Amino acid sequence: MDSTQDIKDSTRSPLADAWAELQAHADRGEPLQPDSYRLAFADPEFLLRPETRGIRFQLELLKPELALTAAGVHSTVVVYGGARFVAPEIAQEQLAAAQASGDTQALALAERAVRTSRYYQASRDFARIVATYSLRQPQEEKLFICTGGGPGVMEAANRGAADVDVPSVGLNIALPHEQSANPYVTPELTFKFHYFALRKMHFLMRARALVAFPGGFGTLDELFEVLTLVQTRKARPVPIVLFGRDYWSRLLNLDMLVEEGAIAPEDLALYEVVDTPEEAWEVIRAFYKL
Repeated sequence: MDSTQDIKDSTRSPLADAWAELQAHADRGEPLQPDSYRLAFADPEFLLRPETRGIRFQLELLKPELALTAAGVHSTVVVYGGARFVAPEIAQEQLAAAQASGDTQALALAERAVRTSRYYQASRDFARIVATYSLRQPQEEKLFICTGGGPGVMEAANRGAADVDVPSVGLNIALPHEQSANPYVTPELTFKFHYFALRKMHFLMRARALVAFPGGFGTLDELFEVLTLVQTRKARPVPIVLFGRDYWSRLLNLDMLVEEGAIAPEDLALYEVVDTPEEAWEVIRAFYKL
């Protein structure tokens, strides 16, 4: 027996044998009918029934958990932010096209894209700082950038890590308009979720810090879940950083919650607001005395 066969034999499992059995049915022209003789785990109609939702929850919890553990990803810096902000070079191309077209509405949108592209650049710069720090650390102490794996600010953060050849994590979500993973996230660390709840759980399971760049409903949802979990001590305290004073000051007036007695004054200390990638990293560095 040659070495190749030895390897194949050593990696055989009952699961592999089960899949081989299924293939044999197909080879014999005996397709398995739904809800009949299929093995339960190979029956998509069964696995997608409402009654098996709990099984799907467990699978979405286990698959990324096992893969990230095997890859040595123990600590992450999670970057939240809007999917609609584009890279500066793309924004400039859009501006040039709008100027050439003479379309006033297109021009206004392009000018806004140029203005907001600074969030993309800042996310990329911040992630590069984190990744560069991690290059010098042993595996157990590395901080991996983790994003939602989509475009915009998320893409920028994965891109910043890729700039210095450091792997990064992407936790993508299946949406009706079919969002796909951005090209900069590490393929073997890219996971697709159906359930927002399980995805958000994975954001926090390894998070040592969370940085929220400007974004929309999704960013706000993720940010307030983190604030709530830390406030109620359901999650350990971690640095929570809001990037962009002008953006967040116009969007949030959390002082009003204190004035109305809805939160305690000390709850305002759960997060910090910064304006540069360097400031964001300094908050994290100081928290952990790196």
